[in-house]
Amino acid sequence: MTVTDPILPRIRPTIAALAPYRQGKQAGPDAYKLSSNENPFEPLPSVLDALQYTTPINRYPDATAGRLRERLGIRFSVDPNQVHVAAGSVSILHQLILATASVGDEVIYAWRSFEAYPSLPLVAGATGVQVPLTADFRHDLDAMADAVTDRTRAIILCTPNNPTGPIITSDEFANFVARVPGDVLIVLDEAYAEFVTAPGAVDGLAERVFERHPNVVVLRTFSKAYGLAGLRIGYAIGNEKVLDAARSTGIPLSVTSAAENAAIASLDAESELLARVAEIVERRTRLVERLRAQGWDVPDAQGNFVWLPTGERTDAVAALFLQNDLVVRPFAGDGIRISVGEDASVARVLDVAATAL
Repeated sequence: MTVTDPILPRIRPTIAALAPYRQGKQAGPDAYKLSSNENPFEPLPSVLDALQYTTPINRYPDATAGRLRERLGIRFSVDPNQVHVAAGSVSILHQLILATASVGDEVIYAWRSFEAYPSLPLVAGATGVQVPLTADFRHDLDAMADAVTDRTRAIILCTPNNPTGPIITSDEFANFVARVPGDVLIVLDEAYAEFVTAPGAVDGLAERVFERHPNVVVLRTFSKAYGLAGLRIGYAIGNEKVLDAARSTGIPLSVTSAAENAAIASLDAESELLARVAEIVERRTRLVERLRAQGWDVPDAQGNFVWLPTGERTDAVAALFLQNDLVVRPFAGDGIRISVGEDASVARVLDVAATAL
C-alpha cells in the first residue's frame, strides 16, 4: 500500500507564500512578557464587574455594537454611523483594504511598520508598496506621496509608528493629505495615541481630519491604553459611506457582548485608566533616557514601547534578553521592540541592554 500526500484545494500562490501573523512569544511564570505592547495593569474592578454581571453568553451580540457606537459618537461629537466597531483596529484595516483594493491596485505603507500591513493588500489581491523609513525611523511622507500612482487605492500611516516609536506631526500630515488625490483612502492608524506626549503630534480625532478630508479614516483601539487586548475591540471614525464599505466586508457578529460591555465600562472609568497610562509614559521616559545614557541610539518613543536598532545583531541580542527572562520582539536584521511593562522589569531591561551593548 502506497502512502501519498492527500489532494488539497488549490491555494492562491500569494497566500501559500504568505507567512501567518507571528504573535509575540508567551512568557513563563518568572519572565516578563515585553513582546506584544500589552498593558501591564490588570483590568479595573468596574470593568470586571461589567463583564461578570452584564454579559450574556447564550445570546448573539449586537452586530452593530450600537451602544458603544452611540457612546463614542457622543464622545467625539459625530453621528454613530460615522463610528465603526470591529474585533480590533487591525480588523477594520483588513475590511478597508478589502473594500478599496483588488487585483492591479496598490496599497502604500511605510516600512518597517506594523507587521500585519504587508498581508493586507496580498489577501485582497492587490500589491503592497513599501516606502522605507527615514534614517531617524520616521515616516518619509514626501517619498510616500511620490509613490502614489493611478493604481494607488489606499495608504496606511501608523503614528506613533509601531515598532520604531516616532510620531507624524500635524503639519506633516496636513501637507501629505494635500498631495494625495481625494479618491485615495488614507488610514491614520493611531493605536497608541493615548501614550503620545510629543508637541505637535497629529491627533486625527481632536483635529477632526475626517471632516475636512472625507478620504481619511482614523483608527483607535481599546487593546493598548485601555488594557482590553484579550477581548479584541477597536473602532474607526470617518465618513459614513466609507465605513459602510468596511462594514460590508466584515465578518458578522465578530464583536462580542463582553468586549462591548468592557469598552463602555472602560470609557466610564477613563480617568483611572489614563492615570495608568501616565505611569507607563513615566516608565517609558525613564527607560529611553537610561538606554541613551548607556549609548543606545533609541529613536523618539511615543507609544508604550521602545526600539533598539540592533541591525545584524538582533537575534543574538534578543537571545540575551530571553536568557534573562525578558521576552522581547526581535525583527531580524532591523531591531528589537521592547514593550513598557511592569515597573520591576525596567531595571532588568537596562541591565541586559548594558551587557548587550
